[in-house]
Amino acid sequence: MRTDTVRTRTPTQSLAAIRPGTTVDSMVATLADDIVHGRLAPGTPLDEGALGRRFGVSRTPAREALRELNAMGLVQRSPNRRAIVTPLTQKKIREMFEAMAELEASATRLAAERMSVQERRTLEDIHRQSHDLVQRGAVKEYKDYNAFFHQLIYIGCHSDYLAELVTTIKYRLAPLRRAQFELPQRLQRSWQEHDRIVSAIMQGDGLGAAEHARAHMAAVGQASTHFAGAER
Repeated sequence: MRTDTVRTRTPTQSLAAIRPGTTVDSMVATLADDIVHGRLAPGTPLDEGALGRRFGVSRTPAREALRELNAMGLVQRSPNRRAIVTPLTQKKIREMFEAMAELEASATRLAAERMSVQERRTLEDIHRQSHDLVQRGAVKEYKDYNAFFHQLIYIGCHSDYLAELVTTIKYRLAPLRRAQFELPQRLQRSWQEHDRIVSAIMQGDGLGAAEHARAHMAAVGQASTHFAGAER
C-alpha cells in the first residue's frame, strides 16, 4: 500500500483536489456513481465495446474497469458471460459497513495510541480547515478531504497490515461514501462525527476514539442505505 504521497503533504496542501486518476480510475468512479444513483439499474448489461465507445478507450481499460466494479460488488461477471449490474440492497450495505466499522475502530484506536505529536497536529489542522468546506457547502471538496482524513488515521495506526485491510474495504464502499454527502445535513454531521474522533485522538483516548469511529461508520452506513434498492 502506497502512503508516501500522503506523508509528504502539508496541512495546507491537504484540502487541494486529489490527484487526477488514471483512465480506469475515472471510468470506475463514473460507472460506480451511475450504479449507486440508479442511472444504471440492476440487471443492466455492461459491454466492453459499448463502454469503450462511451469513454473513448480501447477494450482493455474497459475490461479492467469492469474487473474493478466486480471487486466492489457493483457488477457481477461470470466467465464467458457479459457483466451485469448487481442489486444494491440494504442488507448488503449494512453488512459491508459493519465490517468497515470494526476495522475503522481498530485503526482509530491504534492511531490514538501511536500517532506522533506531528501526526496528531496535522490531523487536527486539516480537520479545522475542513470546517470552511462545510460552511460553504462544498460537497466535492469535502469528499476529497474526507478521503484524506481517514487515510491519515490509517497511516497513524502504524500497522501496515491493518491499514491495507481497511483500505481494501474502503475502496469497495467508496461510491456509497461519496454519495452520502449529497444528503441534507450530511456534511455538518460528518464534520461533527470527525470532531469527536479528533478530540479523542488528541487526548490519546484509544477506546473513546474507537467508539466514535464505530459510531461514525454506523452513521455513514445508515445514510448510504438511502441509495439501496428494496430488500430481497
